[in-house]
Amino acid sequence: MMVYRSPAAGPAVEGRLRFGGVPLPLQEAVKVLGVEVDRELRFDGHIKHIAKKASHRVSALRRVASFLDRGGKLLLYKAQIRPYLEYAALSWMSCAASHTRRLDSIQRRALRLVDAADPPDPPDPPAQFEPVSPLDSLEHRRDVAALVVFHKAQVQGVLHLPGLRQPPRVATRSTRTVLTSGDAVEVPRSRASQHQRTFVGRVSRMWNIFTAAVPHIQEMNTQSVKLAANRWRLLKPTPLRLVIL
Repeated sequence: MMVYRSPAAGPAVEGRLRFGGVPLPLQEAVKVLGVEVDRELRFDGHIKHIAKKASHRVSALRRVASFLDRGGKLLLYKAQIRPYLEYAALSWMSCAASHTRRLDSIQRRALRLVDAADPPDPPDPPAQFEPVSPLDSLEHRRDVAALVVFHKAQVQGVLHLPGLRQPPRVATRSTRTVLTSGDAVEVPRSRASQHQRTFVGRVSRMWNIFTAAVPHIQEMNTQSVKLAANRWRLLKPTPLRLVIL
């Protein structure tokens, strides 16, 4: 497979790649460790595939919902459905927002199923029933995971993550709108919105805001960073819009 978007790139290489004298046909997509990567790096096919699998499991949950209490249905969703929506999410987080919204809709379907069946005792008016255990959004969970992985690369220096490290930002003055810290990194410049949604493009911007709000990041272990990132992300809206400076 070649990675390209130009219509002329494919025909220019077609038939020139050979193995044992046999020409290799170009593929539109390849699967690597369960993640389907297409030639434009848009991950459209991968999102459609995992959305279809997760949707089928939501339907299966509906068929057994009458035999489970709310805690059981929620546990089944977390164990058997949500992993499909999150597998290798940091590799395909640059996909279009329309695709991530499709995954969000599947989670909403599952939560409606959890809350709709087996209704509680009638509440005292004008109180209104609240879900027994609201879940964090999928974007929230992706952002927390991204910050934890970036901490492993940037601070802990994990050996298999050197490619994710970013150069430290040169110290500049802080203002009310632009916060800086000694742990801030240089944000890669790009005018392409897809690149800004990639792991490095998004997490470097989040990291600079996160480290400005959370002190002593260098002294934290992985679990402490995960808890701090979760608390910090709860204070931010979803979807989280990051300023492109």
